[in-house]
Amino acid sequence: MYDAIIIGKGPAGLSAGLYTTRSNLRTLIIGKDDSWLRKAERVDNYFGFAEPVSGEKLLEEGEKQVIRLGADLIEDEVIAIEKKDDFFEVMTSKRKYICKAVLLATGRGQKKLNVANLEKFEGKGVSYCPTCDGFFYNNMKVGVLGFKDYAVHEAKELEAFTDKITIYTNGMEPEFSGVYAEEAHRFPTNKKLIVRIDGDEFLQRIYFADGSFEDIDGIFVAYESASSSDFARKLGVLYDGSSIVVDRFQQTDMPGLFAAGDCTGGFKQISIAVGQGALAGRKIIEYLRNLKEGTGFTREE
Repeated sequence: MYDAIIIGKGPAGLSAGLYTTRSNLRTLIIGKDDSWLRKAERVDNYFGFAEPVSGEKLLEEGEKQVIRLGADLIEDEVIAIEKKDDFFEVMTSKRKYICKAVLLATGRGQKKLNVANLEKFEGKGVSYCPTCDGFFYNNMKVGVLGFKDYAVHEAKELEAFTDKITIYTNGMEPEFSGVYAEEAHRFPTNKKLIVRIDGDEFLQRIYFADGSFEDIDGIFVAYESASSSDFARKLGVLYDGSSIVVDRFQQTDMPGLFAAGDCTGGFKQISIAVGQGALAGRKIIEYLRNLKEGTGFTREE
């Protein structure tokens, strides 16, 4: 079991990991090498560098630093997080990890799908959370929009409510891996490019680029990888649009769950993410100490 699992290998996650590992907390940092910072050729406004430095270089040095201090750092995709009493289960495409505290630091999702009427039918047939809304589609025909492991996971969640489930990849070749590649065979997969969805008051049909269409009752969006707001939505914590609501110490309203960096909104800067990561790291240390001593959870407003 880990003391803390940090989801995201950007500046916020790595910064938090510096504090938790230096306090002898067993820390795991999980993420993909897809931080927006890696695409920055020149960073010219970060404290301590007389000359411009690339975002790639900053992240590489940060990773070396947390590893030197004792953190475990792996490249993997987190599919789901579940709260179990005082512990969390963090599931990736490869395995499951157990911990006492979680920090969400995956940045802000950039899921822009060129499917007409998708936003129009949100809450009227389009959903982002099988756990929240699957109940409303008992024995109905539903689709999961996605092409990676995350889509298969969401399809499995929907099996509690219906067996009429199709995975729509929207013109993408499936990228299912490991156990998810095996489990994907349980669901019909439609690879056609989607141009629009439509209906009267509620979603009724899905239209494809080849001119064909299908009747459908609901679509659950699980495109690319799960974002911090996806995790927040399923865990039932407060979020505002695509931003997770935290207090001044980066705590969410769920004990043991923290968030830092772009996923909390605000000024999108490396220095802000690093600072929020530091605050979150210190508060995780305090939270785990209080958990051990049985003194409870206090959230600041």
